Amino acid sequence: MFALVDCNSFYASCEQAFNPALQGKPVVVLSNNDGCVIARSPEAKALGIGMAEPYYKMIPFCQKHKVAVFSSNYELYGDMSGRVMNVLANLTTALEVYSIDEAFLDLSGFDLLGFDRHALEIAQTVKKHTGIPVSVGVAPTKTLAKVANEYAKKHMKHGVFVLRGACTIDEHLKITPVGDVWGIGHRTEHKLKLLGINTAWDFAQMDVRLVRQQFGIVYERTLRELQGNPCLSLEDMQPKKNICSSRSFSRPVTALSELEEAVALYMSRAAEKLRAQGSYALGIMVFIHTNRFRVKEPQYSAVKVVELSNPSNDTSALIAAAKTALQRGFRQGFQYQKAGVVLLDLVQADERQFDLFAPSPDNRREKLMAVMDKLNRNYGRHQVFFGTVGLKQDWQMRCDRRSCDLKQKMRF
Repeated sequence: MFALVDCNSFYASCEQAFNPALQGKPVVVLSNNDGCVIARSPEAKALGIGMAEPYYKMIPFCQKHKVAVFSSNYELYGDMSGRVMNVLANLTTALEVYSIDEAFLDLSGFDLLGFDRHALEIAQTVKKHTGIPVSVGVAPTKTLAKVANEYAKKHMKHGVFVLRGACTIDEHLKITPVGDVWGIGHRTEHKLKLLGINTAWDFAQMDVRLVRQQFGIVYERTLRELQGNPCLSLEDMQPKKNICSSRSFSRPVTALSELEEAVALYMSRAAEKLRAQGSYALGIMVFIHTNRFRVKEPQYSAVKVVELSNPSNDTSALIAAAKTALQRGFRQGFQYQKAGVVLLDLVQADERQFDLFAPSPDNRREKLMAVMDKLNRNYGRHQVFFGTVGLKQDWQMRCDRRSCDLKQKMRF
């Protein structure tokens, strides 16, 4: 049996968890640059606030109904996600972190305790230790666990549902639209509906050979999973092969110096993630572009790649390479809307190969980076940084309604 644990209205729940006064009140979280709604508490949904609604259109409505509005705070959400996953890891023998707010659990061996009881314990323990409400769906396969989780979220008072038994499974598949099945995209949904396949149950009755021939082996596995035959096991989290860090600017940027600050900041953040997974980069990529939606203004974009002589996770070396790439791609006379960096061809420590003619790596630099990361973990991001990222940074994306910095809240 598998369990899928999904945090309810995760971003909004994080804001409520760190400000108890918001419990039971409408809360929304906005996208980058405070553009549109990307998360809503149940109370905000009850008011009729839709996903992706532009914030500027709803300001009077939010003021009238006393809706708490927050800019996105990804540092906070990432930390809360880690806390939830740590709690879940103690409640199972195997865990797969599927996304920032979802995880699959292997419940093998918990049948003696009762799956219903253990699923309820999972939900209550996560809520107790993190303040985040979750839904738990339990089923014989990962795909069916997704179906169970959706039902638990919408219809179960305690947010827990165990889907088992052929009759019960068929009953729920018949009320699940085929487009809601995990792994079935919009194009495939359209093709299936042309064949008269409208529900998950209809799809589960299809001929396996036909599905493989028409849609491929991935959809064959989905079909078998819906029939109760496990085809997808829990996957270990593998180190990323590329790491990207990018943001849009709060205003058009024209000066190379400001772009250098932005690229240095993004590279600093990417380098932290690189070291966190114990990897080293063999190359870096920098991209910049103007706002393509302002069609009356001159348009320009550039992507430049720099190879490193030795694999590195040293922030200063990576920033230097990023500045070189930026200078190659920068052109005067354009209003840039976004910049970003990508760390390429990542390898682990035991996979590194060094250039015979390049200077050997300095172990003292690695120790310096480790100390820098530890200080920023303990006292908050960006407490220790390279001066090249600048101090003013008025080009940073708007987050005028951001909740308090994480470092001010993490006191327990």
